[in-house]
Amino acid sequence: MCSDNRAMWAAHADPFSAMVRRVESWQAPSPCDGWSAADVLDHVMETQREFFARHGVTMPVQEGSPPEQWAAHEAAVRDAVGDDAVMGAEFESPFGPLAVGDALRRFYGFDLIVHRWDLARSQGWDERLTDSEVDEVAAAVDGFGEMAYAPGIFAGPLTAPEGADAQTVVLAKVGRVA
Repeated sequence: MCSDNRAMWAAHADPFSAMVRRVESWQAPSPCDGWSAADVLDHVMETQREFFARHGVTMPVQEGSPPEQWAAHEAAVRDAVGDDAVMGAEFESPFGPLAVGDALRRFYGFDLIVHRWDLARSQGWDERLTDSEVDEVAAAVDGFGEMAYAPGIFAGPLTAPEGADAQTVVLAKVGRVA
């Protein structure tokens, strides 16, 4: 189980980490209304810290540049992901009983995909998601139903232009204009 969790985490965190290292302007506005690139990264780390804290794992808060903060945070998450006791622990979620590892995969994995796109857009870059990433985000949002649009999750869905590609459609589902 440990290697599966590590592989799952790496598949999501590695591309996100690469984007964090590429960001040139942390004060640039992101597609998230009122948030800079730095705010997006802070949000990602904070939500992950809160999630792990609810399951008895403390994530350190690192001083330094945003990439340094992310590197330290991601290393701590990677350690937790390698702990089968942590990842296998079950808790009551809004979707019923769920293991920590499954929650990490279902929510925090796709969250890294969407926020990687946000970071790219904050820099004016056109980040193309893979077909499997688009499918993963679509399945996650569809699986969350209306809860995907609860306060603090996503803004309401937008309407994608007629004939839009799959990435544009799925980003519209999470309130983003591609």
